[in-house]
Amino acid sequence: MTESVGAVAASGTASLAIWLVLLPFIGAVILLIGGRRLDRAGHLVAIVMVLLAFVLGVVMFVNHPSSGGGGNHVMDSHLFSWMPVQALQLEFGLRIDPLSLTFVLLITGVGSLIHIYSIGYMHHDAERRKFFAYLNLFVGSMLLLVLGNSFVALYAGWEGVGLASYLLIGFWSDRPSAASAAKKAFIMNRVGDVGLALAIFLMFKEMGTTSFDGVFSQIGAVAEQSPGTVTAIALLLLLGACGKSGQFPLQAWLPDAMEGPTPVSALIHAATMVTAGVYLIARCAPIYNLTADGRLVVTIIGAITLLIGCIAGCAKDDIKKVLAYSTVSQIGYMFLAVGLGAGVYALGILHLLTHGFFKAGLFLGAGSVMHGMNDDVDMRRYGGLWKKMPVTFWTFTAGYLALIGFPFFSGYFSKDPIIEAAFAAGGIKGILLGSAALIGAGLTAFYMTRLMLMTFFGKPRYEQLKSADGRDYHPHESPASMTAPMVILAIGSAGAGAFLALGDRLPHWLTPSLGEFEHPEPPIAPILITIGTLVLIAAGVLVAYAMFGRRPIPVLAPENVAWPVRWARADVGGNALNEALFATPAIALTASLVDVEEKVVDRTMTGFGTVLAALSERARRTQTGYVRSYALSMLGGSLILVLALLAVKGF
Repeated sequence: MTESVGAVAASGTASLAIWLVLLPFIGAVILLIGGRRLDRAGHLVAIVMVLLAFVLGVVMFVNHPSSGGGGNHVMDSHLFSWMPVQALQLEFGLRIDPLSLTFVLLITGVGSLIHIYSIGYMHHDAERRKFFAYLNLFVGSMLLLVLGNSFVALYAGWEGVGLASYLLIGFWSDRPSAASAAKKAFIMNRVGDVGLALAIFLMFKEMGTTSFDGVFSQIGAVAEQSPGTVTAIALLLLLGACGKSGQFPLQAWLPDAMEGPTPVSALIHAATMVTAGVYLIARCAPIYNLTADGRLVVTIIGAITLLIGCIAGCAKDDIKKVLAYSTVSQIGYMFLAVGLGAGVYALGILHLLTHGFFKAGLFLGAGSVMHGMNDDVDMRRYGGLWKKMPVTFWTFTAGYLALIGFPFFSGYFSKDPIIEAAFAAGGIKGILLGSAALIGAGLTAFYMTRLMLMTFFGKPRYEQLKSADGRDYHPHESPASMTAPMVILAIGSAGAGAFLALGDRLPHWLTPSLGEFEHPEPPIAPILITIGTLVLIAAGVLVAYAMFGRRPIPVLAPENVAWPVRWARADVGGNALNEALFATPAIALTASLVDVEEKVVDRTMTGFGTVLAALSERARRTQTGYVRSYALSMLGGSLILVLALLAVKGF
């Protein structure tokens, strides 16, 4: 259970939180209304705003009671009333607790590095000012999402993140593929948003409030009277989380989102948007603790998604799409962890934090490779780049080792406990979930080793090629504004896991928000699970080396391949599923409605108009202009009227 809430006035730490949220929004407004006069220095405004937000986050972290002092560990600050209308009383406030502060540091810390990296990456872009404005808007919205103390405040940030992602994914709107990807992300996120909105409506109907404190204090009583209602709320929240975090069956938008500039990919995948779903479920721990069915569905979604991401990642040649599917699978691990419920929520947040470091580093590394390779994303055209880009190679290697769970790198300390927790679920459930997590570890090692070999090792294949715009390739290292953030993230990829996990440092810190951490107790010895995981990882690396390290890599992808490869290339049927379940029925429904409109509504109205026109024509013909005709008409009418009166009176 979470710790009781202490309401505080909007002063001290609470006032810092207000400025923490406002600063990025202020930066976005300045850049958007400042116009082209800010083209040269606009990026500095954006960076200062997000750095100041990071500094405020650090100050709040240091001063928080969980960092050593006393007082309330979970504080709600009331700011103002949104909608004081009779029974509808919506308050706006912020919640400062270990969970929200953890996300604040991740969002502003990694977000600051991505802002700095973007100086070099977007240096030649004519719309750079607008790009940085959207980045600030993204960060501000995410901060509102994690700091809001009610579901309505969370929803406001939730929608702000959706808007910012639409603007950033479609930033290069002159590219049809970017515009299409932005629309796809926007629409698929709306599907999830409907689930979250319905969950909020249901909470208000059942409990008359949408504040975290109000909902969490009453949800136990609701569970006693109507367990199904609690499960319904949990599943609707899960639908919202699936949309925002790219989980099955709403994962198809995430790889397409790679059409945006690479810093956007790093921001969305590492520090902000896709982590929102994991945050939502962890924040709603008091709800999920009361519904075993709800938790079971979360774990199933996580297990299915992590396998989908791994399988699709094995067959992609686009370096950013490989990383995108890697994100899909790693978020699946996080869903699996938070779905296991009480005692192990912290493991999902631990993996989220380590993932923030190594995934941001990997995306920035991919951007550095593209920067030196004429923006080409096809790994089949790379090869031997480690000599040309040594900083990029070594920082990327740190992220690679962390992602596959190599011993003593960050991912090792966060993914391995999740696999143990999955087996600890017990029975058939534990075997299936644990096996899925184990297989995912082996597949992750395979596709990431494939990426490393195709990109950095082997014979340089670009030497005999030209890029799509006709230029020769001259791979080179990126400027310091890009490599410096990569070095910092590489350090985090190597050491953050040990720092956060050893001594259960992070789980203990999160106890006031997520409850007491309990070490998973799988039915087999944890050391055997660790050995099994490492064996599968080694197998994945060796198979990838045998297939891509010892054989020449064709520049064009072979077309005559086995069905599993074709299936993986086709996104494991993700787009086909959405096409069959949603797009095709929706198009058929639209066509039917158009037919009804054209053949029924339009024809009915046209016929009605034709009749009126005919009657009008006949009436017009009676207007002859002769007095004798009008007198005759008046006489006839009078006779008809007299006869009618006599008939009524009983003639």
